[in-house]
Amino acid sequence: MSQRISGVKGMNDLLPPDIEVWHFLEARARETFRRFGYQEVRTPVLEDTALFVRSVGEETDIVGKEMYTFEDRAGRSLSMRPENTAPAVRAYIEHAVHVREAVTRWYYLGPMFRYERMKTGRYRQFWQMGGEAYGSAEPAQDAELIDLGLQLIHGLDLPGVRLELNSLGDENCRPAYLASLTAYLRAHQSELCAECQARLERNPLRVLDCKNPKCQAVVAGAPAVTDALCRPCQAHFEAVRHKLDAIHAPYTVNPRMVRGLDYYTRTAFEFIADAPALGTATAVGGGGRYDRLVQELGGPSVPAVGWAMGMDRLCLLLAESGKREEAKPELFVAAADAAAQDEAFRLVSELRRSGHAVDFDPRGGSLKSQMKRADKSGARFALVLGERELASGDGELKPLAGGESVRIRLDTLGAALAARLR
Repeated sequence: MSQRISGVKGMNDLLPPDIEVWHFLEARARETFRRFGYQEVRTPVLEDTALFVRSVGEETDIVGKEMYTFEDRAGRSLSMRPENTAPAVRAYIEHAVHVREAVTRWYYLGPMFRYERMKTGRYRQFWQMGGEAYGSAEPAQDAELIDLGLQLIHGLDLPGVRLELNSLGDENCRPAYLASLTAYLRAHQSELCAECQARLERNPLRVLDCKNPKCQAVVAGAPAVTDALCRPCQAHFEAVRHKLDAIHAPYTVNPRMVRGLDYYTRTAFEFIADAPALGTATAVGGGGRYDRLVQELGGPSVPAVGWAMGMDRLCLLLAESGKREEAKPELFVAAADAAAQDEAFRLVSELRRSGHAVDFDPRGGSLKSQMKRADKSGARFALVLGERELASGDGELKPLAGGESVRIRLDTLGAALAARLR
């Protein structure tokens, strides 16, 4: 016997019926993005490694520890995308989209890759959906994207998901804040975990995000970034809050909340779920403004803001609540004998061609076994074709959930089925 080959650890198969939860999420997401005027983009899974080093940040855990990076046959360093904002910006620049339109709104759905410690809802191949808006520096654009996320979560009917909001300042006020934060953390360096002691040298903002109780106790007394904002950043933050208040969007200001990527400036936010299904992984999404990133990657000076949500985590919440887009057939056609099999196959093909979801058992077999398959399929109705039905041109449409069978003409089966489904 040949040795069995297993899937790569942390990269999961999505099989029926679990995939129905994903279809439910994807359908709701696409509809929400459509209502807000966002159009889909699809970027390659592989990008030049330099794209992520320059955008995400060389000192981040993502670039330093987690990316899947390799040399191709031509000796070029390529990486599997760990996030999709930088690839979207690269595409925006490369195709000169700013020349065609002043404001661009995009969305995406797809797999990302990070070699990290796995836990509930966090895998090495994970799926994200996100929205990106280019061309507007106005607080209204921040608020619109946040509203999009909130409406999506509301449309999924996921209770217990809350919004946390912060401002990270910009290149004018953040250096002074980083200096005061670093000085404070150095004074408490011995109280930090080993990882945060290393972060203190590379990226002190990341210490604020540590979940270690000892580090959280230190962070509780750290200076707040919202107290260090310059006047323009403070005005922007107040305007974003004013817009959210105007649409009655609930949020909490969390001055200790930061984002794990270097490109964020000013507005930052996270969608937090208090759900046992996620274990300790409470964030289901987040984002913020990145006004310098387009220019830093070689494009024009174009402001931008965006967010991403973890689809794996959202699907865990949806599965717990029982929501899914069920792919059940409308009709199951069973052939009572060998003579009826060709006609059954023809009828199934004709119904499918006219838009109906129809199932049958290509193996044939006893009528009893076929009807078991019909029940298992979840079909609404069943139709048995045999010698009598072929001779008369009539058949019985049987509701599988119970109820009276209906006599119908086989040549009007499509219309009869549609009428009963209505």
